[in-house]
Amino acid sequence: MTTFLSHALDDAVVALLGTAPGADFLTPQGALALCAADSVSWRVFKNPVALFVGGITAVLLELAEPRVREGVWRFSDFRRNPVARMRRTGMAAMVTVYAARERAEKMILDVNRMHARVTGTTPNGELFCALDTELLNWVQATASFGFLTAYSTYVRTLSAAERDQFYREALAAARLYGAVGAPAREAELFRQFDAMYPRLERSDIIQEFLQIVNDAPVLPRPLRWFQQILVRAAISLVPEPLRIRLGLKDELGGFERRLVRFAGQAGERIVLASAPPAQACRRLGLPDNYLYRTGG
Repeated sequence: MTTFLSHALDDAVVALLGTAPGADFLTPQGALALCAADSVSWRVFKNPVALFVGGITAVLLELAEPRVREGVWRFSDFRRNPVARMRRTGMAAMVTVYAARERAEKMILDVNRMHARVTGTTPNGELFCALDTELLNWVQATASFGFLTAYSTYVRTLSAAERDQFYREALAAARLYGAVGAPAREAELFRQFDAMYPRLERSDIIQEFLQIVNDAPVLPRPLRWFQQILVRAAISLVPEPLRIRLGLKDELGGFERRLVRFAGQAGERIVLASAPPAQACRRLGLPDNYLYRTGG
């Protein structure tokens, strides 16, 4: 059963992430990443449940900000091809965390060049640019919050020191992206949330996004019912005052919550040999199961 689940998860992760130019995690041999192999980040990002759930939570928070929402919805192909968009976003996270530093820096430079073209005006007349520092800081904060909270909630509870370390580890990549005001600890993140709160608003686009991720063929058809549970798990992670403000409801049942936690904890025990974490370990001369030896 464990072998079957391992192969199934491995195939699902490969299908979800796909491949991308320069997304080589095996070379150059011995090359270090932006984060160390023993970092909290390497442990968090190896877990596919935390990645999927946390990524949706992050996008919900991003779309609550009108300038970010307009940039994402107008300039991306998410509505037309949600799986491809999620694949690119997931691969970008993998490259940032696990690829050799030089490869990660090149990818981030390419992303910044693309974002420089994302400019416009919101329906309320606000100018926006994807390279605005305030917006980059918000996107970085929401991404870190989403992935970390999903891992700590549904996989393994992290201590306050581990959570602060996770935010510090993200700073090197955040600065490369231009998010020079990204939070360096959890307390700073919540101050950033409080400061941004008056700007956040409900939108039909948020509901459209949720419908898309519920229906998109991300997981194999036999697991599509579980995909919808994972989406509800993501909504439940949005802080309650923001959930109310955005018109979202925590509809994750107790059994479903336990099921997501079971899947998340299973992801800590099953080595996905084809996934970037194991390949990055191989690049550094570490065994494939290096990140799994202590259960996360």
